[in-house]
Formats: sequence, C-alpha cells, structure tokens
Amino acid sequence: MTDPISGVGATYATSGASSTVDRTDQNSKDMFLKLLVAQMRYQDPSNPASTTEFMSQTATFTQVEKLEELATQNASLVTLQKSLSAGALVGHTVSWTDENGATQTGTVSSVRFGDDEPTAVVGGKDVPFGRLSAISVPND
Repeated sequence: MTDPISGVGATYATSGASSTVDRTDQNSKDMFLKLLVAQMRYQDPSNPASTTEFMSQTATFTQVEKLEELATQNASLVTLQKSLSAGALVGHTVSWTDENGATQTGTVSSVRFGDDEPTAVVGGKDVPFGRLSAISVPND
C-alpha cells in the first residue's frame, strides 16, 4: 500500500513543479479534483471516508468553482468599466507627462483599446492612461 501512495506523491510533486511555472493560480478546481480523486482511490478499504467528509469536499469543490466564475465576471466588469471611463474622455482636455518628462496638454480625439490599458489619442499621439495627470471639462 505504501508504494502506490508514494508513487502518487511523486507524480503530483512533479506535475506541481511544472505547473508552478505555467500557472499563476495554484488553488484551481482541477488541482482540488485531482486531490479528491487520489484520496478516493487510495483510501483504506477497511476505514473508508465518511459520506459527511465527501459531502463537505464536494461543497468545497463547488465553492471553488463559483469563486473562479466570480473572479472571471469581476475581471470582465473591470474591463468594461475601463472602457466606459476611457470613452468618456473623448472631447476633454488632458495633461500628461511625455517620455522626456515635459508636461503636454491637448484634447482627446479618440480612445484606442488594445490588450493593455486603453490609450487616449491626443493630436495624433497615443497617450497611455497611466501618463495622464489632469483632465478638464470641455469648454462648451
């Protein structure tokens, strides 16, 4: 009985070491499910886990799954909020610090969305939002 358990430990240690490089979230539902299956496979037949323990583990698995869904939804909401905020800058006068450290001022003509944060287009130049130092209301 000792050999399969240490074999499982070695297998999981190896996959855990390689997944540390590839994945940033180590508390995933896949890992939890693998541990649950390993526990069920190698449990002592003369002293099996109680149904209460399995119900608790199943409930925990469901919670992990729902938390991952919430994290994904929150990320989508943050992206949407950034987009809405960026779009509201069109027509506003902004100030920013350029690459040389000088303060520039201009009116936002449009906003570009990419993989990174949105950029404001001011006088044909792309200005990252992180460089903006002031925003003023357009003169109407």
